[in-house]
Amino acid sequence: MKESDMNSTSETDWNMVDSLTDETIDRTELPPLDDSFFARARWRMPEKKPVPVTIHIDPDLLAWFKSQGSEYEQRMNAALRIYAQAHKDMSFSSA
Repeated sequence: MKESDMNSTSETDWNMVDSLTDETIDRTELPPLDDSFFARARWRMPEKKPVPVTIHIDPDLLAWFKSQGSEYEQRMNAALRIYAQAHKDMSFSSA
């Protein structure tokens, strides 16, 4: 990952997102959630609890993840999972 990627800021208008209500969200392109949707739906829960570990992370990388919100550890875990899944020659079990 390039350092410039870490310094990029979101172009999302978060004030606009925060002001959205159920009535103002455009759902015209979404399929209806009818009985057939829920008949195919599956409940998924993680099979295992995360394992606490201590790792060394570059300070700027940690600062960036922390700046994304209070659940930064879960985001770091998700980023690692995406990386591992992209490199499937690694053996790991999916949660």
